[in-house]
Amino acid sequence: MRFELTKEYIAEFKNLISNQDEKTVTDLMSKLHAADIAEIYYDLNIDEAKFIFLLLDGDKAADVLAELEEDDRIKFLNSLPSDIIAKQFIDHMDSDDAADILGDMSEERKDEVLSFINDVEQAGDIVDLLNYHEDTAGGLMAKELIMVNEKWDVETCVKEIRKLAQEVDEVYYVYVVDDDDILKGTLSLKRLIVSQSSTLVSDISNKEIISVKADLPAEDAAIIAGKYDLVSLPVVDSIGRLIGRITIDDVIEVIQEKAEKDYQMVSGITEDVEPTDRVWVLTRARLPWLLIGLVGGVFDTQVIGNFESALAQYASMIFFIPLIAAMGGNVGVQSSSIIVQALASNTIGYDSLFKRLLKELSVAFINAIILSALIFIFSFLFYDSIVLSISVSVSLVIVVVFASVFGTFVPLALDKFNIDPALATGPFITTVNDITGLLIYLSIAHFIFSNFS
Repeated sequence: MRFELTKEYIAEFKNLISNQDEKTVTDLMSKLHAADIAEIYYDLNIDEAKFIFLLLDGDKAADVLAELEEDDRIKFLNSLPSDIIAKQFIDHMDSDDAADILGDMSEERKDEVLSFINDVEQAGDIVDLLNYHEDTAGGLMAKELIMVNEKWDVETCVKEIRKLAQEVDEVYYVYVVDDDDILKGTLSLKRLIVSQSSTLVSDISNKEIISVKADLPAEDAAIIAGKYDLVSLPVVDSIGRLIGRITIDDVIEVIQEKAEKDYQMVSGITEDVEPTDRVWVLTRARLPWLLIGLVGGVFDTQVIGNFESALAQYASMIFFIPLIAAMGGNVGVQSSSIIVQALASNTIGYDSLFKRLLKELSVAFINAIILSALIFIFSFLFYDSIVLSISVSVSLVIVVVFASVFGTFVPLALDKFNIDPALATGPFITTVNDITGLLIYLSIAHFIFSNFS
């Protein structure tokens, strides 16, 4: 049954904590998933959070800590002594989660926590991971995995798996290596179970290996895992030695962070921010695109100012200025969003680039004809002016086609220069298309009114 957090539940929970009722709190938390306890955390103060965390067993406490947002996790850990962090949390975490947590600490605090870790091998794995940039496959991977030698038989392999499985939470694949730890293949548990005890691992392993180098960007690693439907992706060093694996939960996290970042960029937010960030941080993240929008608005006024005499003479032109600007912005954002989505999922090949542009142009033209026909009918019925109706409908066709082509081209161009194409959507497309749409509409309307009215 899905857990639902209510005000009444939080009030009762807080009351139990204030009464130091350890038994009841422990019983309640034993029935909850780590993600549910993390949800409760956000309604507690630091002292209340310490109370419940210290009642949890090590594995569950580590899982809850991993579920917290980064800023909240840092704030909570800063309130704890280093030995508690090491023994209550780090000792019970996979190496990748432990490295993520220590990576947020100062060098001095990091070294202090590491000194309290009893398992030297685990501490070494964490230190190795800390040497990789967090946005690479190496920074994403965990060191815990099951690795067997290709020369072993099935019986030896099973014994090794039984021994190593205690250290690995989820066993997705068994990785096959040679004497130098060079990755040679993978072995499914099903294949292992149905094979004879004397069968060599090399004879039943899958030699078609999908792996990534440790320095590959994390987003690219996530795309590869998604493309080949992998729940675990092996990571190798520059000479092909197996050094870790990226699991599906880390892939999902990367994809989610990418989606959040792109959404913020589409909304005109230039930094990765959270609602809990300081006012200045939120202001700094939003202001750049607002300034660009302000400059765009100034250009809009200049364009309108250049046609001041025409607008004064043919006042009916004014009525459709908002419509033209809005349609240009909307069409541009639609086209750029589709292209950005395709680029993010790596489904655009350079051979299909021309086809993509041609398709967007075709779609834009069909939409433009339908929309211009509708606005022609509306304008003629309500304003009784054939000149105005022609001006608006012709302008709308050109604006929609231009906005669609521009919205398609810009993200492709940015991607070509290794700039995040998500930058092309939202305020940028809207601002440019507002200015261009106004210029197109007022120029065409002025020409038609001057020559045919």
